[in-house]
Amino acid sequence: MLKVKIVRLNKQAIVPVYATAHAAGMDISACLNAPVTLQPFSTALIPSGFALELPEGYEAQLRPRSGLALRSMISLPNSPATIDADYRGEVKVILVNYGKEPFTVSHGDRIAQMVVAKVEQVQFDEVAELGTTVRGEGGFGHTGTGVQQ
Repeated sequence: MLKVKIVRLNKQAIVPVYATAHAAGMDISACLNAPVTLQPFSTALIPSGFALELPEGYEAQLRPRSGLALRSMISLPNSPATIDADYRGEVKVILVNYGKEPFTVSHGDRIAQMVVAKVEQVQFDEVAELGTTVRGEGGFGHTGTGVQQ
């Protein structure tokens, strides 16, 4: 089990928690003094009330919650958002309301999920050409619509 240091910057902050035994992401809750209402097609930066110290070689990714996306069209416009191992500020979530109705976020609402993942830094080796594959430069739907006949 990976150990990650966490500091509550606000006494009311809710520490991230896995909702089930095999969940990949931890729920992130809003830490607010007053509710925040997102109008349709607007964004808001929602504080979590905590900061992390991730080990070197790891990142935390913030992702939308599927229930909020399905029921209320609430998402993260920069998904997945990355929290780097050297960041020590408060974790904040950019929420966007893609829906047609205002959406209110209150203290304690679960607004995102966080996945901690190992990352590698790369060193590029500039070459004159790349190796070939069957796929080649095919992309952006090159394999068809996905409908099998």
